[in-house]
Formats: sequence, structure tokens, C-alpha cells
Amino acid sequence: MVIEMEYKIITNSELETIEIAQNFESEKFENLVICLNGELGSGKTVFVKGIANALGLEENITSPTYTIIKEYLNGELPLYHMDVYRLDGNTNDIGIEEYFTKGGIVAIEWADTIKDILPKERLDIRFKVLDENRRMLIIEPHGKKYEELCEAVL
Repeated sequence: MVIEMEYKIITNSELETIEIAQNFESEKFENLVICLNGELGSGKTVFVKGIANALGLEENITSPTYTIIKEYLNGELPLYHMDVYRLDGNTNDIGIEEYFTKGGIVAIEWADTIKDILPKERLDIRFKVLDENRRMLIIEPHGKKYEELCEAVL
């Protein structure tokens, strides 16, 4: 029997989205995989900024739309930020899977486009635009570690 959990959070500003991300970072573990989905401008990159900030990274975080993967190695843990939108589901020869076991935090924007290679255990977050400032985050943990992460944070 599989019991699916889902949490819904409404944020009223970018700052609140960043705070949620920082809360997740505070309970982080190596090889944490966070899959971010939602329309353009819904808050995916803002969420990654929150993680980066909490890891102590000074770099300006932007979506790696054209580079696909950006590595930030100067924080508490490495942060691997991916934007797989442009891959159109073709992940051949990119080596995305190897990042899942590199000991860092993996944040993947548009993760739905590469569902077939995502680890079974991960955290899925869907962003829905409610209005100019407000977003609904639908958070779904897959696996015991991720369920415990959500229980600790939410």
C-alpha cells in the first residue's frame, strides 16, 4: 500500500518563498533532490535562491536555462542547480543522474520533463501562480527521508 502525502503552502511574497526554501535547507542531507515544476515566473528560481542563501552562497543565482547545470561549490554543501526545460526530455550524454549521488543538493527546474531519470526518492514541489505576489506550493515527498524532511519543516 502506498500512501501519498501532499502539503499545500501559500506564500504572499518572494521573501516568503525564500523563507520556505531556507527551512528545507536547515534540515538538509547529502544527495537531497528537489524537483521544481510550474509555469514561467512562478517562483522556481526564487526557491533555489533561498536554498543558496541558506547554504551561505554569495553568488547571484539565476536560472541556468542555457547552461542546463550550474554548480555552486562554496557553500555548506555543493548546490547543483539545473534547468532542464531546453532538453525537451533528451538527457543523453549530459550525466544528470551522476549529480544525484555527488553529496550535494540538487535543485531541478522543469523536472517533469525528465521524469524517467529522476530518483524514486525525492521532493516534488509544484508552483501555482495565484496572483501577482501569491503562490501556492504543492509539496509531495517521495520516500521516508523526504517525508521526515517535510514533517520537520512544515
